[in-house]
Amino acid sequence: MTLQVFKDQLGDHARDVRVNLGNVLTEEGAQGLTMEQIQGVALACVYASGSTNLREALESEFSSSLRQELIAAAKAAASVMAMNNIYYRFVHLADDAELVKMPARLRMQVIGKPPVEKVTFELMCLAVSAITGCENCIKSHIAEVEKGGMSKEGIQSAGRIAAVIHAAAVSHRI
Repeated sequence: MTLQVFKDQLGDHARDVRVNLGNVLTEEGAQGLTMEQIQGVALACVYASGSTNLREALESEFSSSLRQELIAAAKAAASVMAMNNIYYRFVHLADDAELVKMPARLRMQVIGKPPVEKVTFELMCLAVSAITGCENCIKSHIAEVEKGGMSKEGIQSAGRIAAVIHAAAVSHRI
C-alpha cells in the first residue's frame, strides 16, 4: 500500500488528518528535523500504533532512502518505550516516594547504545512517549535531545508527527 492509497482510504471524518499526514512527513512541515529523523520518528510511532496498513504505507513511501539501521532503531524505540512508558507512568501515578527511589531493574541498553545517532533515537523515544502519555519519559527525552543540540522547533515537530501518525492509525480503524 502506498501512502497516497492509505490517505485516500481515510474517510471525510479524517480530512484534517489526511492533510496533516502529507505535511508532517516533509522537512518543510517538520522544521528542525532532518529527513532521516522525520522517517525514524514516523516509523517508531507507527510501530507503536500497531497499524499494519499505515506501516506498509510509510515503509513504501520511505523505501528509496530508508536505511536498515533506521528501521531497527525505530523498532527498538517502539519496543523499549512500550515497556518504559508503562513502568515509569506507573511509578509516577502511584505517587509513592519509596517506589520513585527504587531502581527499575529493567534492561534498556538500547537507549545507551542505539543503532543510529543518539539524538535521532531519543527523538523516536520522545515521540512514542508522547503517544502513550508518559510525562516522566517525555521530560527525560526532551532533556536528552536538547543536550544533543535539538531545537524547540525540532522537538515540537517530533510531537506533531506523533500526534498525526496516531490520529491516522485511529482514523483508519474507524
